[in-house]
Amino acid sequence: MRGAAWETAASEFSLTSPTQLNVWGLMWSMRNMETFLKCTRGSQRKNPYQVPMRIYPAVHYTMGGLWVDYNLMSTIAGLFVIGEANFSDHGANRLGASALMQGLADGYFVIPHTINDYLATTEIERADITHPAFRRMATEVSLRVKKLLDIGGNRTVDSFHQELGKLLWDHCGMVRNEQGLKYAVQKIPEIREEFWRNANVVGDDGELNQVLEKAGRVADFLELAELMCYDALERAESCGCHFREEFQTADGEPQRNDEHCCYVSAWEYAPDSELPWLHKEPLTFEYVHLAQRSYK
Repeated sequence: MRGAAWETAASEFSLTSPTQLNVWGLMWSMRNMETFLKCTRGSQRKNPYQVPMRIYPAVHYTMGGLWVDYNLMSTIAGLFVIGEANFSDHGANRLGASALMQGLADGYFVIPHTINDYLATTEIERADITHPAFRRMATEVSLRVKKLLDIGGNRTVDSFHQELGKLLWDHCGMVRNEQGLKYAVQKIPEIREEFWRNANVVGDDGELNQVLEKAGRVADFLELAELMCYDALERAESCGCHFREEFQTADGEPQRNDEHCCYVSAWEYAPDSELPWLHKEPLTFEYVHLAQRSYK
């Protein structure tokens, strides 16, 4: 370590030489990362204090996600992509702490600065509030807000949120099965019907109203939750992080259904239909072919 970095560290930790910094770093690591370092030493047969740790499988960190620049803006000017949706830190569709941390880092520390810079330096055309589409949407939102406020029921919005969350946790989580998913598909319309009949949305729309705001979100969650269960039922396989109990090998490994499920799902909202419309885009592989994954 040399230059400004060394000067900063030496000043902060009262160090007099780079050697002293190395000793201090070793002691800090031993004290604060003992369990992690023991696991690394055991799995890689290397001393993590002397040899850089190998992170694998590295291909995970390139899986999917939309391209963004250092400001998290996509190739479409003004379209910013944050969290797991972009490729920048660890790839899309990843689980665990890295996914959570990317969402927090992008949302709290990056996008508030970069998007403000874009808005300050870009001339944006003023929206025409007299356009028929704008007026139609404004009317729809006003009617929806009035409908929520006029319910006047006895159950809190939070109670509906909790009931829906518990239902998904039990029947549309990491491990699911056909029986549980069909139960959820049957139960969610019942919860939605009671929500629009018995939710208690207090206050009015003339000022900040967080109960009204959450009611709108829970109403959306009810629609999304039902769609998630339909999609999970449609996928007659165990794929990625979602394990269908009916689809597993004799030794408990996930079993994909590449013959019938090798496609990307795109569901279209159908307001006048009982069920959403499913559009399928087949997946084709020219260079790297599909193979069964083992988690053992």
